[in-house]
Amino acid sequence: MLKELHIKNVAVIDEVHIEFSEGFNVLTGETGAGKSILIDSINMALGGRTSRDIIRHGCDFASVDICFEANNSEALATLSELGIDAEDGIVAISRRLNTDGKTTCRINGMLMPANMVREAASALIDIHGQNDNQSLLNAKHHLGLLDEYGNTSTLLDEYKAVYQEYRGIETEIEKLSQNEDEKERRLELLKFQAGEIRDAKLKPNEDEELQQARDRLYNMENIISGAGAAYGALYGGEEGTACDLLRKASRALSDLSRFDPKLSESFERLSAVIAETEDIASDISELLSKTDFSMAELDRLEERLDLIAGLKRKYGNTIEEINQFATDAEDEAGKIEKSDERLEELNSLKAATFEKLSALADGLSEKRRQAAQKLEAHIAEELTSLDMPKVRFSILIADKFENGSIYYGDNGRDNAEFMISTNPGEDLKPMSKIASGGELSRIMLAIKSVFSATDSIDTMIFDEIDTGVSGRAAQRIAEKICALSRNKQILAITHLAQIASMADCHYLIEKNQQGDRTSTSVVPLDKESRVEELARIIGGVTVTDLTRQSAREMLKLAETEKGI
Repeated sequence: MLKELHIKNVAVIDEVHIEFSEGFNVLTGETGAGKSILIDSINMALGGRTSRDIIRHGCDFASVDICFEANNSEALATLSELGIDAEDGIVAISRRLNTDGKTTCRINGMLMPANMVREAASALIDIHGQNDNQSLLNAKHHLGLLDEYGNTSTLLDEYKAVYQEYRGIETEIEKLSQNEDEKERRLELLKFQAGEIRDAKLKPNEDEELQQARDRLYNMENIISGAGAAYGALYGGEEGTACDLLRKASRALSDLSRFDPKLSESFERLSAVIAETEDIASDISELLSKTDFSMAELDRLEERLDLIAGLKRKYGNTIEEINQFATDAEDEAGKIEKSDERLEELNSLKAATFEKLSALADGLSEKRRQAAQKLEAHIAEELTSLDMPKVRFSILIADKFENGSIYYGDNGRDNAEFMISTNPGEDLKPMSKIASGGELSRIMLAIKSVFSATDSIDTMIFDEIDTGVSGRAAQRIAEKICALSRNKQILAITHLAQIASMADCHYLIEKNQQGDRTSTSVVPLDKESRVEELARIIGGVTVTDLTRQSAREMLKLAETEKGI
């Protein structure tokens, strides 16, 4: 149920706060007072597309806040799937639009993308306006409505699963059924690619190891030169190396150590340094003896790295990816070589799957035809209650055809279209051919009434559903909406006194001007105020005692109709 609506800085609305009640709520007002702005504001809050042009002139932002009380389990389940915590049943939706075009949506304080807000709102409220009439007139929506009424979802889901399986088989058959020349070219390419990779005999991380070895060879001259110089300075070469000098110093200390114990300690330390230096010189000598620069080895490394680089350009960025490419190519080549066998298997599987698909489509069609009969009767009852007993409503179900054969699509093989005859003796015609706005309004209300009984949405909004209607027809519409309000909360924007008089709560939308600023307000009406507003609707510009008396009679008759 919609409990509260708060609008700020939207078009001519400065700030409006409305608290709605259960049952039938109606909003009336002069043409241009801002009734459509209320619907636009609600759509804005519920994630609908909106323009920053809606922001009131001179303001930095526009905002709309809506509070719902959700009690039914289906709505709560939908909200839970969207990650919305509504255990207490309260769902607060807000949207703010800034002049720079940026917009934010929140549900119970959490930021939400607009598409998720729309999905959440679809479980809470149903807004029916003139655009919805056009949607109901479009035949492409009729099959979905019929499925909704007939509760075909389980069977339809089963059909869709088999349909996807069937389409997958068809796709694989198409790939394998390419002409023989193309298959041969593809097979030759795959074998060449796999062979080129396998002949290379690539090893994991080989490219990294080769690069390290190449870099070492590139730097071999520096290694030999530096190591030779170090060895010469330490041990080899002419007199005066580090080892020679250290030994000379050692001999000098050896002769003096008997005169001074401290020099004896220095002698021992120097002897250790000499031994360590000789070990270092020996290590360098061993390195030099094993260092062998080979131009042929460098050429071999470069050639191998060039080969790997070429394979990377063709088949992948790493050796692992290149080897995987070869594996995939071998697998595909194997399938092509066995394609005749596989085609035979697939064609057999296709035939078996089509049998299942056809059987499910038959069951789906039968269930739809049964639902169509019930829906036709149900809508006929509603039309009679709307003073249209001679209108015939029918649902045309026919097979889809493509290239002269029955076409199986993702929702079965059926087309469905709502047909109508508004006058005795006239043939049934598509609903889109209905010319009278008054007839269309009542037919749409009849359809809405039927489908409202099968959904779990608590709140319905009717935006000027009375277009082209007056007199007795208007009274029937009022009674029908009132009947709907016994099980759902109804909000209706109307120009008709018959509809307004049946409401449980009546709100007046009026435009006020202060200086050079215009603003719209929404106020709840008490009984006497309702009399004045109904009298205005009945009498137009001039309200008389007679129109007031008529308004009081309408309210009294409405109370009798509602059993008050």
